[in-house]
Amino acid sequence: MLTRNQLIEIVRRHQESEFKSPLQRLSQVTAELQEGVLKARMQPIGSAWQKLPRIVRDLSADLKKPIDLEMHGADTELDRQVLELIKDPLTHMVRNAADHGLESGPQRRAAGKPERGTIRLSACHEGRHILIELSDDGRGLDIERIGAKAVALGLTTEADIGKLTQAQVQRFIFAPGFSTAENITSVSGRGIGMDVVRANIDKIGGIIDVRSDRGRGTTFIIKIPLTLAIVSALIVEAAGDRFAIPQLAVLELVRVRGGSEPCIEHIKDSAVLRLRNKLLPLVELRALLAIGGGREPAADLGFVVVMQVGSQSFGLLVDGVSDTEEIVVKPMSSRLRRISVFGGNTILGDGSVILILDPNGVAHAVGIPQTTQSRLPRERGSQREQPATESMLVFRAGSPNPKAVLLSLVTRLEEIDARTIEHLNGRPVVHTAASSCRSCPLPPMQ
Repeated sequence: MLTRNQLIEIVRRHQESEFKSPLQRLSQVTAELQEGVLKARMQPIGSAWQKLPRIVRDLSADLKKPIDLEMHGADTELDRQVLELIKDPLTHMVRNAADHGLESGPQRRAAGKPERGTIRLSACHEGRHILIELSDDGRGLDIERIGAKAVALGLTTEADIGKLTQAQVQRFIFAPGFSTAENITSVSGRGIGMDVVRANIDKIGGIIDVRSDRGRGTTFIIKIPLTLAIVSALIVEAAGDRFAIPQLAVLELVRVRGGSEPCIEHIKDSAVLRLRNKLLPLVELRALLAIGGGREPAADLGFVVVMQVGSQSFGLLVDGVSDTEEIVVKPMSSRLRRISVFGGNTILGDGSVILILDPNGVAHAVGIPQTTQSRLPRERGSQREQPATESMLVFRAGSPNPKAVLLSLVTRLEEIDARTIEHLNGRPVVHTAASSCRSCPLPPMQ
């Protein structure tokens, strides 16, 4: 693959070369060879599930819970290297589902459920990805206990926990050392589990998310690449350096031009891209990697790579775009593996070595939560969490940028003459229309 890329780069510089036709045939043969080798490396995911039925039987006896295990899509194939890396995460998740997720027999009867609990494991292809879904019909996640534990561990505060959505609170279970088990047993309560799962899935460029309904069960969705060997990548430039972005994470490429749509706007100190009446959080690659001194995103800076990590989208501002290329992924040096924004390196056709950006690491660095939405068939009657909406009062004050306040906090609107504003003890006050004997303090507007 690398040699083919080098030849393609040479022919690009010599359009009338007589090697152009043979190179096209060579490229086709190389692609067929790549596909053949990939098929040889493929193994059914069922081979990673072989030990799970016995594990469930042992857990059922130890926990005194009748448990059934259903497996679907065991013939779904993926690279054997990826297969080896997901065995331990799946084992952790099945153990957690049996211990934390499923109730005991008497508790299930009291809740009107069948006495036997069920753990379902499904897998299917989605392009060059594998979607794995692990679900149970148990008690679901206890949001109150998770929130209290998160506050106790210092992951958030009492003031902030009430502002988080249910999905955000649920993701605390992936924090290191997080466990809501009251007693330490051989199955749970040791402070390891879901953080290990997330770390192992991150290593192979995958995404994990959780969805839970109180009293109905919990579902974990894992999205992992089909293979780690060869990927299609978009080559971008920033501050004179080139980087590779896996094309599977790229939704679209947007050219930003001054005075026309789409355009870059600023909300306080944050840059956003207004794209088709939606605002995307924007991060500049220069500033993210602290190269080239960084600069303020302008209206005509270049290209925005719209990336998607799970269900979240954001824009990556780059100076230029070179081309798309099939690259061979090389692992990072042990000294650089702690840098989460890079997922590996590769050699381009001109012989230069460039780094590969890890979409998950970039999302984590800019504060984008890592989530995904399952496309596996869902059971009838399942409900999806609806996004909350709030009515806002939009106004301008102190600067041309619009501001907003929750409409529920607004009592009324009054028009006043700025000349009627007085100062009391250094603070501006104004006489309210409702009562001329009361004064209303005005907070300083920045």
